[in-house]
Order: sequence, then structure tokens, then C-alpha cells
Amino acid sequence: MIGRGSLVFGGAPIGGLYAPVSDEAAAATLQAAWDAGIHAFDTAPHYGVGLSERRIGDFLAGRPRAEFVVSTKVGRRLAPAAGPVDGAEQFYDTPALSRVCDYSADGTLRSLEDSLRRLRLDRADIALIHDPDDHMAEALDGAYPALARLRADGTVGAIGVGVNSVSAAEWFVAHCDLDCVLVAGRYTLLDESAARSLFPLCRSRGVAVLAGGVFNSGILADPRDGAPYDYAPAPAEVLALARRIRDTCAAYGVPVGAAALQTR
Repeated sequence: MIGRGSLVFGGAPIGGLYAPVSDEAAAATLQAAWDAGIHAFDTAPHYGVGLSERRIGDFLAGRPRAEFVVSTKVGRRLAPAAGPVDGAEQFYDTPALSRVCDYSADGTLRSLEDSLRRLRLDRADIALIHDPDDHMAEALDGAYPALARLRADGTVGAIGVGVNSVSAAEWFVAHCDLDCVLVAGRYTLLDESAARSLFPLCRSRGVAVLAGGVFNSGILADPRDGAPYDYAPAPAEVLALARRIRDTCAAYGVPVGAAALQTR
């Protein structure tokens, strides 16, 4: 799995999150991450309706399999779009596909099979149940046992959930035999809520934690007017706090984004 303290490349931005990204810019970004020693990649069908997975798969093609780790997700199948898609879910310049929430066992298997095809891989190192907050029972009865079977047969190396909610992560840790949880935006310079109860629970059950979204959707990388926080424009009080953190970091010659990464 991913080593303790390792940095992971988050694949949402190269799927066109907030703004279009060209194939050339995506490839250059992935190359820069690789050259910096980041050889773990987290993606999902949701990120640009498969665009992120395809770009990561193209970049990794031909590289020794033992040299990288790939995490992807289930819970959203992709289907032909019935109407305009540009800007859907804040992703731009994406394929003409739409997302279908499906946490069933069959949907999980189909989703992962499609993901592996886009990634040009025969197995995933990590498979996560993505944002099941409104589908807890279906995910517990469908997606989780399907992933557990894939883990047993070696199609995936580790399984878990990928969520923004501490309570959802805790529920799945308590009800399932998970290897890891990815909790986004809840262990950052602005929000440490995951550390209070989720981290102790995971430690007690031997579940690894991936701290995702350490920039809180972007505000901690650049706390400008209109900066996103949890995928929406930041409230005034959050923006003010982010700017105080930025200014404190600057007083010590540390970029706020560099400080935000140290919460891992």
C-alpha cells in the first residue's frame, strides 16, 4: 500500500476540476510529480468522468508496475450523457458521459473493470467506496462485499472508503474489515476534526488513514477572494482564517501550501 508519510498525487485537477486542463498540461504535471518522487496516484471515475483515470493510465503505461501505486474508487458508474456535460460537478472539457450512483455489487464490479481499462492496469493497489454518505446500506451490502472478494482474489490490494465526512468514515470502519480510509478536508490547517475520533478508532482497528484534500479544495494553496473551500466559495470567516495562516507562514518564509502538506 502507500508508505507512511508519503505524498500522493490527487487526480481530480487533471480531470478538469474548476477549469479545463489540456492533455499536454496534465502530462507535464504528472511528470513533475514523478520527478519530485511522488509515485502514488489517487483517482476516480468521478474526476472528469474518467478523464483523470485515462491520463494517469497513459502516463504510467510502460513504467515498471512495482514502481507506482494507484488508488481508484467505486460508487459512480459512467454512462452516455443525455445532455450537455461541460461544467457538471465542476469539471470542464470532459468526455460526453454522466455519472450514475451505483453502490451495488454488480455496479461495483462493472465500475472497477471500466476503471482498470482506462488505467491500462490489471489490478488496483487500492479501491475505495466513494462518497457513500447517502447510500450507506447499499454500499455495506453491495460495494463492500464485492470489494472484499476482489481483495481476496488479488484484483485489488487494499480496500476502504473515500469520504469528506468523519462520521461516514467512522461508520464504515466500525462495520467493515477495511485496510484504509481516505478522509478529505478533515485533517488540515483549517479543520482537524478527523484527529479527534476517527484517528483513534482507525488506530485501534489497524486501519491506515490517507489524509486527502489538505488544501481544503484550494483555499490553503491560494487564499484569494472567491477561493474554494469544500468545493464552494469560502465563507468570509474561513477566508480570513486562511489569510492569517498564510501571513503567519510568510513571516517565517514558509509558503502556506508547503505548511498545509505537512499535516499528512
